[in-house]
Amino acid sequence: MTTSTSSWTLYLAPGTCAQAVHIALHDAEAPHRLHVLDFAAGEQRGAAYLAVNPRGRVPALVTEQGTLTEVPALLTFIAQSFPAAKLAPLESPFRLAEVQAFNSYLCSTVHVAHAHKRRGARWADDPAAHEAMQRKVPANMTQCFEHIEDDVLKGPWVFGEDYTIADPYLFTIAEWLEADGVDVTRFPKLLAHRARMLARESVQRAKAALKS
Repeated sequence: MTTSTSSWTLYLAPGTCAQAVHIALHDAEAPHRLHVLDFAAGEQRGAAYLAVNPRGRVPALVTEQGTLTEVPALLTFIAQSFPAAKLAPLESPFRLAEVQAFNSYLCSTVHVAHAHKRRGARWADDPAAHEAMQRKVPANMTQCFEHIEDDVLKGPWVFGEDYTIADPYLFTIAEWLEADGVDVTRFPKLLAHRARMLARESVQRAKAALKS
């Protein structure tokens, strides 16, 4: 049964991991509203948004049942709420766990490796330590994507012929690679995946919504 989404609101900011959830909402053709936060103005730390998500991060999805956060959880929630969209192998506990394992890797390892570029204060107070973290970002992100290219990405989508919620998440994080100092030409399968994603209507609609 499809979940009513007439009251769903997605809180996001441009250039963040929340794009993956936004794309998935369009993949599922889920009605929703957007609230775009101004990170430069510190809106994510303001009282209004902290009342939505006390962690002060995006994404947050406000539903009729309550507020959900964290990309892997939101992607799975969308897939389960709209089973007809076939965004995850819901019929197979093992295959679904594979998708969730990969999305967890993107969240807990790859995103964290990227975050050391600008969020060093989360782990250390010493400016010299921040600089050391920043220097490691290209190597760490390269190592992560070597694993993805060689061991995970089957093509044409992450898990082969079937598009899943892993695809918008990988696409979103992979868009950060050039700014992280990674030579993306080393990853032909990843670049082919990026091209396929950019051709999808759901991706185009999600990106256009932030330009209007």
